[in-house]
Amino acid sequence: MSNVLSSSKRRGIIGLLGFLIALGPLTLDMYLPAFPAIALDLHTTAALLALTLSSDFIGIALGQLCYGPLLDRFGRKKPLYVGLFIYLIASLSCMTSRHLEQMIFWRFVVGAGGCVAGIVSFASVRDFFEPEERAKIFSIMILVMGVSPLFAPSLGNVLTLVFGWQAIFLMLAIISFFLILGARFLLPSKVLPDQDVRLSPWGILKDYQQIAATPCFYIYGLCGACSFAALFAYVSGSPQLFLNFFHVSTTTFSWIFTLIAAGFISASQLNIWLLRSFSSISILRGALFFQGGMALLFLMMFLANHPSLIVASSLLFFLMASVNITFSNSNVLAIAPFGNNTGRASALIGFSQMFLGAISSMSVGILGGRNLMAMPLVILIASFLALFFLLLGGKFLRE
Repeated sequence: MSNVLSSSKRRGIIGLLGFLIALGPLTLDMYLPAFPAIALDLHTTAALLALTLSSDFIGIALGQLCYGPLLDRFGRKKPLYVGLFIYLIASLSCMTSRHLEQMIFWRFVVGAGGCVAGIVSFASVRDFFEPEERAKIFSIMILVMGVSPLFAPSLGNVLTLVFGWQAIFLMLAIISFFLILGARFLLPSKVLPDQDVRLSPWGILKDYQQIAATPCFYIYGLCGACSFAALFAYVSGSPQLFLNFFHVSTTTFSWIFTLIAAGFISASQLNIWLLRSFSSISILRGALFFQGGMALLFLMMFLANHPSLIVASSLLFFLMASVNITFSNSNVLAIAPFGNNTGRASALIGFSQMFLGAISSMSVGILGGRNLMAMPLVILIASFLALFFLLLGGKFLRE
């Protein structure tokens, strides 16, 4: 537990977990400004290229179900090494892709390999820190993670302009290599392998079924997953909205993306401050009501046929900030009842988030080329579903 860790060791672990959880957003954010260049080279459109995001999300969702039992059976470090190595190879393969179908496939492998980083991050908070400080640790990790959207789009844009979009995937491969080194030297081997964890398909399914049947898990897990789906809709639809509809330059798009990411980051500090006076459940409820309100205003702007670049950016700023707060508190509440099967519980949470995120992303990707309303509509549906599950689930839980 945290009381046996020195302050420097704690900082090292928190920093590493933040960078591990940042790998997923970094994988997405860095290549969004390169959509026009990639689409041109692969002879496709930006709307269809959004399917590479969906394949990434599907890879993450399925990969997490596989890594969950492995993390509990073999400890955290060995599966982490394997997943990051797969990510490294797949990133290099994306760099050499010449057709849309190849990019879709290798982005799937990127997601399936790299998703282990996020699971290890979630599970390690449960492993190394006391219950009363976990929500705060999650917020600190997300603060570290949130730094990536601040510079990732600009870095991706610069790499594309100077070296070509292929350099983005080379950079991602290099990052994964350094994460492997970081895990080797900073992550303790505290969690011992559990030989009782079943690895047969039927055994894994039964274990996941037992976890999913826990009311605390499925109520808060569904809230967080639906809320998080709004983020995926935004990520998938943002190139179409800003580059093709508002016709901003790729550089301006990078700055807008950075500004919205700043809202995501600042929410981490706000959440830490709120936790001093309110419970995670109360904060979660307030964040979901706020997110639903912002999503409704965002959709109404398009229904009124008066879309504004400044208003759209501002509403997305507050939307993503509320998603951050929901994400931190819902994850803590969902995995709170679990001990030795924390890896599997974290994996199942990640699967639900990525599964709904993939549906959200695919909906925007398929419909977005013909209808600009796709992104705001999907964001609204995801936000209202999250609030619905929380309100409905309150009947089954004693707060």
